[in-house]
Amino acid sequence: MSAETASAHLPVRVVVVTTFEIGKDTGDTPGEFQNWIEKFPLSRQIAAPGTDHGVMYYNPELQVLGIATGEGPEHMASAMTALILDPRFDLRKSYFVLAGIAGVDPGFGTIGSAVWAPRVINGGLAHLIDPREIPANWPDGFTPVQGSRPDETPRPPLHSLSGDMVYTLNPGLTRWAYELTRGLTLPDSEGMKTIRARYRGYPAALKPPSVGIGDTISGETFWVGKRMNRWAERWVRYWTDNKGVLATTAEEDIAFCQALALQAKAGRVDPERAVVLRSTSNFDMQAPGETAAGFLAAESSEKGYSAFIPSVNAAYQVGSVVVRALATHWPRYEKTIPGAN
Repeated sequence: MSAETASAHLPVRVVVVTTFEIGKDTGDTPGEFQNWIEKFPLSRQIAAPGTDHGVMYYNPELQVLGIATGEGPEHMASAMTALILDPRFDLRKSYFVLAGIAGVDPGFGTIGSAVWAPRVINGGLAHLIDPREIPANWPDGFTPVQGSRPDETPRPPLHSLSGDMVYTLNPGLTRWAYELTRGLTLPDSEGMKTIRARYRGYPAALKPPSVGIGDTISGETFWVGKRMNRWAERWVRYWTDNKGVLATTAEEDIAFCQALALQAKAGRVDPERAVVLRSTSNFDMQAPGETAAGFLAAESSEKGYSAFIPSVNAAYQVGSVVVRALATHWPRYEKTIPGAN
């Protein structure tokens, strides 16, 4: 497959958004993108100027476009903006399905699972006091940028000059995607069983992989450990007025939502047609009796990522059901968003 320049206004029903690929796009160890290219399939290669990955892939029969944005919020924001501004595409009615891997809170679920996010919370924008100088009565050193205490009240606005803190995805569409996929059986493995067995005292972590629904926190720092997980749980509750539940941890989701929201102001996309799916490759904190540093060392040596391939496969297995449903029922979903009242 060689990259080509598509003709003007190539029809796009669904955009599949992934963040990275390992090595080649086909034929080797898969990252987030490869399963979509090989299995969906996305057989036609299209040049993707202005993006980190350089090429996109397209299925002309179902009119599904796939992109790998590059890891991190900067890559996500620039790639999404380049795509939306590309004169070859009219994306005003297109659906966007972000399908990537993530960490998981063992208080919520387990590795190898797939989780639809009703909300994306910004975990990268905050004031931070060094842990050695945190006041004794504070739960941690993080405060909202617009405040001076962790529990600042009233809660600052979600969108301001200081930044965007929470995006709520279309509840009806998210629930529809979850209901469509909740019965899927996700693969398990001996390696995942061994890892999750260490999380005694966390009932959700001990269960086999499944499809769930829960919020994702998005930040560029790869934090780890029980104390950081406790902060993330609090941060999600704080910014959602105690409505949110931390499920997964990832990098790019806040930038994905920001790019869509800004381009929607120009009428180029519809953020109500976007969903976020995160499959879980690893826990975000150590098991009882272990240390955060030891947990990080295990992950750095790949020992903590036995769910990497299962999570990559789960993102495709679950996400492709939704993408295929949207694309094959286009006469209905072009006009009416699934889950609409």
